[in-house]
Amino acid sequence: MFTDSTLENKYVIRREAIFIVLAGLFIGSLAMLNILGLSRLIDLSFDFYGRRVSFMVFVGVLPYPITFLCTDFICELYGKRRANIVVWTGLLLNLWVLFILWFGGKLPESSTVDSTAFFRIRALTFGGTAASMISYLTAQFVDVQIFHFLKKLTKGKHLWLRNNGSTLTSQLVDSVAVILITFYIAKAIDLPEGEHVFSFLMILILSNYIFKMVVALLDTIPFYIGVKFLSKYLNINTKEGYEEEKYE
Repeated sequence: MFTDSTLENKYVIRREAIFIVLAGLFIGSLAMLNILGLSRLIDLSFDFYGRRVSFMVFVGVLPYPITFLCTDFICELYGKRRANIVVWTGLLLNLWVLFILWFGGKLPESSTVDSTAFFRIRALTFGGTAASMISYLTAQFVDVQIFHFLKKLTKGKHLWLRNNGSTLTSQLVDSVAVILITFYIAKAIDLPEGEHVFSFLMILILSNYIFKMVVALLDTIPFYIGVKFLSKYLNINTKEGYEEEKYE
């Protein structure tokens, strides 16, 4: 027969295990998007009533919405402080990736292996990650702050509002910042021949944001289901607020 202490220990173990899974998925997705980042520009342009609509996203954008979904889960279940810790860990990961790429490029190479791919990825990652770190930090903290602002404003109700409101706002910030910084400061985006700078950058910004916006809206139902299941599985009452200090 379970005692109260045994049950509480069981829930504590579950909470820490789920936190590690969410943080791991967040950090793994972040590492993948930074390394792959600008390595391929995907052209998803389509015809609409006889007109060609340009729609292009870099491959690094594909796992990006998952990072915001993870921080929203962590915010809802574990609180703002833990979400911020994960965000800062993501920043350290970016620095670690840059260090390994820099150090790996400085070491002597074997003449039997072609290192062209490594140095191409290294150059793109250096430029893209520098821009990504600034936009990422800004967007993630905007996401966390707005999420908790909306949670307090609605007194824990309307989960869809804080999930979508925080994510859509923060991803707009990120889409604008990462493209402009990557192009103007990091100079890691090449302007195609014959393209005008303003129109090309607007296509990239809007394409990135629309992609993230659609994914964010589609993840509302999984987010609801996930929060309902996990709050019961972890024995957390999200409406009454999470006592962060108990689990730190």
